[in-house]
Amino acid sequence: MAVVREFTLPDLGEGLTGAEIVRWLVQVGDVVAVDQPVVEVETAKAMVDVPCPYGGVVTARYGEEGAEVPVGAPLITVAVPGGSDDGSGPPVTGSAVDGGSGNVLVGYGTAAPTARRRRVQPSPGPLRETTAAAPGGPLRGAPAAAPGEPSHKTAAAPGGPVPETVVCPTGPLPVISPLVRRLAREHDVDLRRLKGSGPEGLILRADVERAVAATAPASVAPAPGTPAPVAPAPAATATAPTAPAPTAPAPEGERVPLRGVRGAVADKLARSRREIPDASCWVDADATELLAARKAMNAAGGPKVSVLALLARICTAALARFPELNATVDMGSREIIRLPGVHLGFAAQTDRGLVVPVVRDAQKRTLEGLSEEIARLTEAARTGTLAPAQLTGGTFTLNNYGVFGVDGSTPIINHPEAAMLGVGRISPKPWVHQGELAVRQVVQLSFTFDHRVCDGGTAGGFLRYVADCVEQPMVLLRRL
Repeated sequence: MAVVREFTLPDLGEGLTGAEIVRWLVQVGDVVAVDQPVVEVETAKAMVDVPCPYGGVVTARYGEEGAEVPVGAPLITVAVPGGSDDGSGPPVTGSAVDGGSGNVLVGYGTAAPTARRRRVQPSPGPLRETTAAAPGGPLRGAPAAAPGEPSHKTAAAPGGPVPETVVCPTGPLPVISPLVRRLAREHDVDLRRLKGSGPEGLILRADVERAVAATAPASVAPAPGTPAPVAPAPAATATAPTAPAPTAPAPEGERVPLRGVRGAVADKLARSRREIPDASCWVDADATELLAARKAMNAAGGPKVSVLALLARICTAALARFPELNATVDMGSREIIRLPGVHLGFAAQTDRGLVVPVVRDAQKRTLEGLSEEIARLTEAARTGTLAPAQLTGGTFTLNNYGVFGVDGSTPIINHPEAAMLGVGRISPKPWVHQGELAVRQVVQLSFTFDHRVCDGGTAGGFLRYVADCVEQPMVLLRRL
């Protein structure tokens, strides 16, 4: 007899407490293998395919697409062929779960023995829940059946205990999910009268819901000739003025839920504005030589170098000169924590909202290495395949909003970092070059910093160094 396992939303790490169901990858009745993805969810950080650690037949799904699911809530139930909950039954085939899952899901593990089965106390009503007994032994904790109530038995599998099942005098009644039993109790549905639509007649949640809908009382129309009840009119007073006719309520605007990536961005930006006393400075820079240097590098062959990679290299060099800005503030201990490595985040706009992938140890990467990693993370951000760990742990953020065709902006610091560099579009403008008016490729650089970690002199020095590297790329060579 199959063992029905309930698979709940696992802890996806990084402090996440829930996720939104984006797309179901399986249907009820499908056969799934161990570690097969069964649902695509969106957390506050990324899109994730959730693999099921059980192999068997899907007997129920919980939650519609678009629904928010907390960690620990059921996702699906799977009827696993052979074996038993505690592994003491017959050997489980390759499609079963015991020791077979290669995914490390918090709360599921890969090879640890399963927990001892839960014992359910008898509850009032025509159906009492008991646990299975070993072959030849009594039912532990099973009460004597009252007159007219069904007896409680189990069909023992050879060699070990069997899954928890309620049995009525007419034969097995396969109702295994506790959610189904609870739903039936709440709506006073007699499970003995239902025909299950699941495998081997398993009663599913949908079966109970259909029974509830069928027994719902319909609205009763008044009998022919019976006048409709009329509420008594209030007594009129001579001095009461005539009340104006009520006006129709103003239509409500469209409500867009703040959840998923958009909700996480909203929370982080609000916290940044609330907790960080930020200040900004900006400068225009002539980027003509920087673009010429990039063109020469790409013409020489090898991997292409992006403008964003050049700016990332400039940022790491500037942070080496001004380490005060690669930091975070701990107000609990009233300390500024200067961080040893530069984990450089860069803002990327996607269909699901703004995300900030993080290049780990950016200060150790070559220019080509930075360009390749930025391109890889950007593509993963667009396809929604970034792991949560790739979106956290940044120490400094580079925001290239020039791709939107704007010259300037005032960045909001990516909490809990201490600074962010914003880069506008590079466009031809009149510029005084070598004492003469010329058309040059000009960019506006804006810098927002946490005033707790440094004063304006440090922030100005950082931004001026960045501008010098943009205008004269040879300056950067002294730091490479």
